[in-house]
This record gives sequence, C-alpha cells and structure tokens, in this order.
Amino acid sequence: MKRLTPLFLLTFVGACSAGSAGSGDGWAVAPDPAIVGFQLADAQSVDQELVAPPFLPEHAQVASGPPRVVNIRFEIIEQEVEIAPGVFVWQMAFNGSVPGPVPVVFQWDWVNLTLVNGTTDTIRFGQREGTNLQAHNIDFHASTGALGGGGLTLVAPGQEVGLLWRATKAGFFVYHCAPGGQMVPYHVVTGGNGAILVLPREGLRDGYGNPVRYDRAYYFGEQDYYVPLNEDGTSPRYANYTAQQTPMMQVMRGLVPTHIAFNGVYGALTEDIRLEAEVGETVLMLHSQANNPSFPHLIGGHGDWVWPYGKFNNRPDEGLESWDVVAGGTAAAVYRFEQEGVYAYLNHNLIKAFLFDAKAFIHVTGGWNDELMTNSFEARGIGTGGP
Repeated sequence: MKRLTPLFLLTFVGACSAGSAGSGDGWAVAPDPAIVGFQLADAQSVDQELVAPPFLPEHAQVASGPPRVVNIRFEIIEQEVEIAPGVFVWQMAFNGSVPGPVPVVFQWDWVNLTLVNGTTDTIRFGQREGTNLQAHNIDFHASTGALGGGGLTLVAPGQEVGLLWRATKAGFFVYHCAPGGQMVPYHVVTGGNGAILVLPREGLRDGYGNPVRYDRAYYFGEQDYYVPLNEDGTSPRYANYTAQQTPMMQVMRGLVPTHIAFNGVYGALTEDIRLEAEVGETVLMLHSQANNPSFPHLIGGHGDWVWPYGKFNNRPDEGLESWDVVAGGTAAAVYRFEQEGVYAYLNHNLIKAFLFDAKAFIHVTGGWNDELMTNSFEARGIGTGGP
C-alpha cells in the first residue's frame, strides 16, 4: 500500500450561524429558524471530492453561508483483500476502502448521493476483474426515514440510484449496507460501512462554549471479521463474494471475530500509512464500529474534549482517559499534543489491540518538555543510588 501524506484541514473563523443561546445552562445553541427553514430550491450545489480513510476531504470547520446541497458519489465494490498474512476476505467496500470515505457537511445541509453498484466498465475506484454479484444499498444513521435511505437505494449490479436527504442532526454517524435479512450483517462485517461527519454550523465547542478548532483529523474505522480458517491459520480462497457467504456466515453465528483491524487490514495504520502531528497541534480523532462496541484510548494522551456518542449538540466531556463507542455508533475527541514521540491510539480492550490489530500509531514531532515528564533518575541497581 502506498503512503499517504496527512491532510491539513482548513480552519475558517466566521460568525456563528446557528443562532442565539438556547437553554438556560448557557451552553446549548438554539437552531436559527432561517437556517432550518431554508429552502432546497435556493441552496447552492457543490461537489465534494472524497478521499480514502484515515483522511478526510478538505473542509471548512465553520459554515460561512446558508445550507448547501453537497454532491457525493459512492461506488460499491466487491473485492478480495488480504487482511492479514495468508488471510483473504472478499470485502463489500464503498469506493474501494474499508471503512468507506467520510463525507463532511454542516448541519442543515442536504446530501445528494449517487450510489453505484459497480461493474468493470463503470467503477472509478480500484482495479479488479469481473463485476459485483449482489444487490446493495445504504443506511445513513444521520438521516430520517426509509430505513436511513436503505428502503430507497437498493441497486442490482450495473445500476445506480440517487438519494437526497437533509442532515438535521450534528455529529459523527455510521452508514452501512443493509439489503435485508441475514445479508445485513454479512455486508457489514465484510466492510460495508463507514461514517459521515455533520459539523455544527458554528463549529465544535468545548464544555464552556468556547470554539474548538483542529489542525488535523483522522478516522479510525474498526472492523471485525469472521473468516473461515484452515488449521495453519490461513484462509480458504473463494471465487467471489457470493461463494464466500455460506462458510463465513457459519463463523458469524459463533459471534466471535477471527480478526479485528483498524481501516480494514492488519498494519494499515501502524505500518502502511504514517499518521503525523506536531507538538502544539490539535487532532480530531473520529472512531466508528458498525457491529461491536469499542473503547478508544490514546496512550500518552487524553481526550481533551470527548463528545458522547460522537454527537456535537451534546456538551463534551473533559479530560477522559478512554471513552465508549457503542455498536453501530461512533466517538469524537480532540487532543492537543504536548510531547513528541509515538502515540498509540487503540481499543483499550487490549486483547483486541495487541492480539488482533485494533490500533494505530500517531508520530508526533516538535520537541520534549522535561517539566511535563522526565526521568528523576536512570535505571540502576536497587539500592545503588543516593536518597
């Protein structure tokens, strides 16, 4: 896998467009009726160029105008990937990545999706022989009605469909394939999931109501797999996504994952892609798990501010050591790095982090501050030193 350069995100400082203070605690912000009532016919249409996780597309952090229609394109690709040495999985991947890409919009924007059930002749993302064999759709947890859009988006191979929906809630939300019945978990645990970031129009705020701005953002999509295995720990190979289904579902019935990875593949965020930051920078850490709970922790750091369930209209919690991701849910946290070094961001079910691969490394440069941490004395024999 090629290395990617971390994306520096744009910060726009502008007037709060969400209205005046709402509840009596002085933190909540009441929606602006003019924004809520803004008409679709008057909204500007903009295209968003999506990128593969763990990165996010370029975006503003504060809305500078009225709601927009944000056009995005998802292509569903059935592809075989080696997720660990000798272990192969046919994935259901949005735009060829597990997890799928992160669209970024503001609350009260409209999302205009083109969903493509790809074929060899139509896909833009990735290269592979053959075509998809199964029907697919999408359920946005951020949307309202029709099974999150799943009831309006079922497409057979070689078809595409459009879905327009309004982002009425602010937060980080899971999306996933949900074609019905037992196909729902099969498509989710083979990678058919991702998340969308819906920012408040005024941007993120801390627990005191002050603006929070980030210099970088990384998305950690945690994926559990249920792979039929040979005695030597490798996996059988299957001709296609459909041929894999029956033996994999037998493993799924045991409810015990055989493999757990950040961003779909073992080593994806510890070896293949180098995540970077500088001392003094604030990083937004976004986490999703579409099928199991998780417990993020940053070794050597904290969640300076953590938004419960990844939802930004809730007052954030301060200074957490670890936090919750519910099954089918997300978490969002920011941390300002103070010391250089390699930080491990991981699931603090440490079995999942170290015996599996639910972890990532963030490489931080910029100097060391002895007043925050230093050795009071170097390692020595017991009793050989002074008082």
